[in-house]
Amino acid sequence: MSQENLHFEEMLERARSGDTGTLGELLDNYRNYLLFLARLQIDPRICGKLDASDIVQETFLEAYQAFPKFRGTSEASFLAWLRQILASTLATSVRYYLGTKQRDVRLEREIYVKVDQSSMFWNQLVSNISTPSLKVSRQEMETQLATAMGQLPDHYRMVLRLRHSENLSFQEIADQMGRTVDSVQKIWVRALAQLRDLVKMDEDTE
Repeated sequence: MSQENLHFEEMLERARSGDTGTLGELLDNYRNYLLFLARLQIDPRICGKLDASDIVQETFLEAYQAFPKFRGTSEASFLAWLRQILASTLATSVRYYLGTKQRDVRLEREIYVKVDQSSMFWNQLVSNISTPSLKVSRQEMETQLATAMGQLPDHYRMVLRLRHSENLSFQEIADQMGRTVDSVQKIWVRALAQLRDLVKMDEDTE
């Protein structure tokens, strides 16, 4: 049986038995998922200095080293564990680039809550963007969606993050971005439409 055909539980069992190759593949299965969360949650103050792929790679290194301590048995618990590591990695990056060396547990908790909220947003997007005309598997959809998110203009991503990850009203988003409510609503509609178009375009070129 090829690795890609293995179920999560089988891969987890193999990884726990010492199969480092399977552990690497197991982690890599969630690369696009973590990329999406990282892109939404990179602190605006350091977004020009840090790439989401670097955050995810560091998360994988931490997860690889900490894997012997993971005691969960379900995919949900595994994802929660990865999100915790991602949040810690993001918090460390904020401290590094802002020149704060002391660990800030409160910051890590705040980021973890936001990452969890972004995770729910991810699931909503995968469900909402998937249409009968987009005949791809969930894994393919996730890959295309993560790629598409990286192609959106910064203000599109910001509106999506504030609206769906931080659950702000359009008025609150408008106040934060210095725009009108009407402008923010139009950006939100266009961002979702562009995401769907980019995913559709990616499928058509295959």
